[in-house]
Amino acid sequence: MTDRDNFRRAQAAELGWLGRADLAVAEAASDYEDYPAVRTIGAFAELADQPPLVTICIATLGAGLLRNDPRQARAGLRMILAHALATGVKTILKNSVDRSRPFKVAEDGRHEFAPGESDDGEDRSFPSGHTAGALAVARAVARQYPAASLPLTVGVLLVGGIQIPRQSHHPSDVLTGAVIGYVSELVADRLLRRVGSELRRHQQTGS
Repeated sequence: MTDRDNFRRAQAAELGWLGRADLAVAEAASDYEDYPAVRTIGAFAELADQPPLVTICIATLGAGLLRNDPRQARAGLRMILAHALATGVKTILKNSVDRSRPFKVAEDGRHEFAPGESDDGEDRSFPSGHTAGALAVARAVARQYPAASLPLTVGVLLVGGIQIPRQSHHPSDVLTGAVIGYVSELVADRLLRRVGSELRRHQQTGS
């Protein structure tokens, strides 16, 4: 049985419209998995995995402090907080929902998407942590460096979009990850603004 047969077998199961749409896109995108461009962009996208992205965030803050560059230090702090929030939400969802990754569906024709607590990476497709982390961090950087907004946006689109032909995530996993990243950075921004406002108020009161 071919990968396409397995995708169609999974689509024939009891699925809602979202599951069928996701599997239809995954089936079409699977043709491009072995393209050199997909492999190259996929390698770049691994920078958005949790360990390297955490390292980038901490290095940005550390460099800003060492260089006595308040703008860079603020960017690093924003990156760390936004990424932490996105990672927390993403982890809660991954620990609460079992969803088969597209490559697993292609292998055995089974698509599980239901509440669960699996520790198997093949069943932790929902949501896309790469997308959540990348968008949260990109927006945090853009708060301090607006001119970088466009290239950062392109980078996030590549990180999120490539997950589909790589058969790592379904489209709705990527979209959910994007929502998580966007909201997490928004919350981080509000928290930092409130803390900054409180600090200024205390300084004025104490002076």
